[in-house]
Amino acid sequence: MQATALLDAAGASVPCARSRAAEVPDPTGLLALYNRSGQPQAAIVSALAEPYRIKAVESVHVPTRAEREAAIADAGYNTFLLRSRDVYIDLLTDSGTGAMSDRQWSALMVGDEAYAGATSFYRLEAAVRDVYGFRYVVPTHQGRGAEHLISQILIKQGQYVPGNMYFTTTRAHQELAGGVFVDVIIDEAHDPRAPHPFKGNVDLAKLAGLIDRVGAANIAYVNVAVTVNMAGGQPVSMANLRAVSELCHRHNILLWCDATRLVENAYFIHEREEGYADRPVAEIVRAMMSYFDGCTMSGKKDALVNIGGFLAMNDESVLQRARELVVLFEGMPTYGGLAGRDMEAMAVGIREMVDDQYIAHRIHQVRYLGQQLLDAGVPIVEPIGGHAVFLDARRFLPHLDQELLPAQALAAQLYVDSGVRSMERGIVSAGRDPQTGRNHIPKLELVRLTIPRRVYTDRHMDVVAQSVIDVFGHREDIHGLRMVYEPPTLRFFNARFAPIRDGGPA
Repeated sequence: MQATALLDAAGASVPCARSRAAEVPDPTGLLALYNRSGQPQAAIVSALAEPYRIKAVESVHVPTRAEREAAIADAGYNTFLLRSRDVYIDLLTDSGTGAMSDRQWSALMVGDEAYAGATSFYRLEAAVRDVYGFRYVVPTHQGRGAEHLISQILIKQGQYVPGNMYFTTTRAHQELAGGVFVDVIIDEAHDPRAPHPFKGNVDLAKLAGLIDRVGAANIAYVNVAVTVNMAGGQPVSMANLRAVSELCHRHNILLWCDATRLVENAYFIHEREEGYADRPVAEIVRAMMSYFDGCTMSGKKDALVNIGGFLAMNDESVLQRARELVVLFEGMPTYGGLAGRDMEAMAVGIREMVDDQYIAHRIHQVRYLGQQLLDAGVPIVEPIGGHAVFLDARRFLPHLDQELLPAQALAAQLYVDSGVRSMERGIVSAGRDPQTGRNHIPKLELVRLTIPRRVYTDRHMDVVAQSVIDVFGHREDIHGLRMVYEPPTLRFFNARFAPIRDGGPA
């Protein structure tokens, strides 16, 4: 179970297992940097270990199985409601859970805590302009603050908001503003086994058909996520971004980006799309953003900070409205609910995130985990995504109907088995149709094993892989769940569940 893999430029799996020699691609030059002795590349695959040194550690408690069983029951079988002290390896999310660098910690000490006009804001603004290319930025406390602002600014009651698959908080803000989400992602994105290298792509025919059917004036904006979280961390190609941009701007429709994980997307373009193999990730990021009118950003992911986000744009009228609303909901336009030190750390993180060696290791660690599961026959979303490995709960637990919440049940069982915390991304996360009140029934019923940035080693990934494999070997023992408490919105955060056994409640 010690195999890992990379992808070649066409997206094909290229094994580079510890157990057998293989030639592996070297997209960043990192292997060549270490291979000065003329050894075969496979002999030095370990050179792709963490491109950083660990200088501080956090002790973690490893709870016993009895403690884990009690903890998950107390949490209502919802991994979100577990206390972190009861978790051994925490793969719930990569949002705000990464490790900051020495440069970021240093930046905290020079943060300007001014109420208005903070110097720290202008350093953040400069980083956004340099790396993303947008002229203006309005900081927010986190990404969903930016989602709220742009939804309130651009959406009128009853307008449509097409996007490449929904994301939970994004769609919630759009619907609260009166918008109607429409999924225009390619069909392959809903098939966990489809080998398409860019499953996040927008289906141009679907988007054009919506524009023809409802009229451009009835579309608030088009929202494209890079990468697509709910599809399994799948990327969007540069060619697709270019085509979507041309279609939108031909109809005078704004094109907005959820740029939360854009660096991971840029790395996939570097690997898989013709013409980008020799271009650094920073250059690809700028090229991607050139097709958008603006973006929402959660700095807690790619920007490597524990809190913070922003809304960026080129249009002064959108900027002006954002500055008006941010005062109501977040803070002054030059701090947006953040301390100066948070903006300083984010400014540094924005520049660090486009380091080629860093992002190469980031992607490879996710693949290291995913390939072990594939080798063991565990069903996951393929190709392996950028920030997480997604277990396909429908194939993992074929004996459970989707209404029995198989992904939620699997996440709970994985925690009981090993203390590894993961996240449901299926029918619970999909929520209810606001018009009919019925459950959304997504085609994908997934459990997300999300890898925090610069936190865990490959040894931790070995533990996770073995636990998933062990649970898979006893999968028929897993029972479904029923919801006993359901919040009205974003229910997956706070819902509570109870086991169902032998066809009835436990």
